[in-house]
Order: sequence, then structure tokens, then C-alpha cells
Amino acid sequence: MKRKGVLVVVSGFSGVGKGTIMRRLIEKYEGYALSISATTRAPRDGETDGKEYFFHTREEFRQMISRDELVEYACYCDNYYGTPRNYVEEQMARGKDIILEIEIQGALKIKAKYPDALLLFVMPPSGDALRQRLTDRGTESAEVIEARLERAKAEADGIESYDYILVNDNLEDCVDRMHELIRCQHWQVGNNEEFIDKVRTEIKGF
Repeated sequence: MKRKGVLVVVSGFSGVGKGTIMRRLIEKYEGYALSISATTRAPRDGETDGKEYFFHTREEFRQMISRDELVEYACYCDNYYGTPRNYVEEQMARGKDIILEIEIQGALKIKAKYPDALLLFVMPPSGDALRQRLTDRGTESAEVIEARLERAKAEADGIESYDYILVNDNLEDCVDRMHELIRCQHWQVGNNEEFIDKVRTEIKGF
């Protein structure tokens, strides 16, 4: 039975390790694709259109919004960022489970458009662990770290909107748990309506 891929949204506090988890998931298991965002910012050295981002002018991006070609979008630092609908749906049609790393507001927009999407929120084992991870990166000032922690306070109020939490206490264990949850989502009723209707019709024909 050929099954459509699952749309997976991953959110979490800054510094919790979302990117590392998703990269390891792609390395460890087959059948996954990472979403590529559209943006109006200029390409940086070494970036290729269609690989790191889909690069567009502001006018092109506005047209995409008006034609409802984006699953979600937002304006950040005077540039637009969004998730192209065609890319997401093409990957799912190929049977790929496509993963989007998006903040809470975007995640809720996606859930409204795709009720069968799987929303996962990655958490640290404790608040102290989150602070320590941000500090250990050694790439940000104390002021930036405090700003990220303040933002985490606001994000913590939206966790109840997600389907599952993943505690990143051990990378490999967290990756395996994410994979298991996505596999289970394949058997969610809403993701199997065509198969259910087929078997139900056959049974009623007995």
C-alpha cells in the first residue's frame, strides 16, 4: 500500500538542539526530507537557489502570498521567509516525510491548513540544562543568552498546542523517539482515508 508522506513540524527553545536532531534523523533513517524555505534575503557566499533556500524578490514573494502558494510565512529582520506549498506537497506525494523547523505561530498556521500534520516540541531535560547549553556554545554574549531565555518563557506557554514533546537528554535516544512517533503517525486515521474507504467498500460488497 503506497502511503503519502507525513508533514512534521519541529519547534523548540533556542539552543535545545533541533537542527542537530533533524540532521541526525536524516543521516540515520531513510524516507525523510527537510523543507526548504523561500526568502527575500540575498544569497550568501556558497548558497545555491533550491538548496539552502528558494530565493525570490519581494514582489515575487508577495505574489506567492496572494496566490496562496505558501503553507506559512513571516517577516523577520525586514525579509520574508516562508514554506512553499508545492515543495512540501510534492515531497509528501512521493512518500517522503517532510520536516519543517518552525516557531509556534507558524506551526499553528500549518496545523490549521493540515490537520493531520504532526507537531513535535523539543525540550531540554531542565531549565538549567538549557541555560548551560546556550552558554557552552560560546558564540553569544551574556545579553543575547538572556534574551533567548526570555523568549523561551513566552514560547513555553504554547507547548500545549503540540501533539508530543521530545526531551533531548541524549541525542540518539531523542532521534529514535522522533522516528518512532513519525512512523506511528503513518497509521493515523486521517492519513489513511483512501485505504480505509477502499477496504470498507470491499467489505460492504461481500
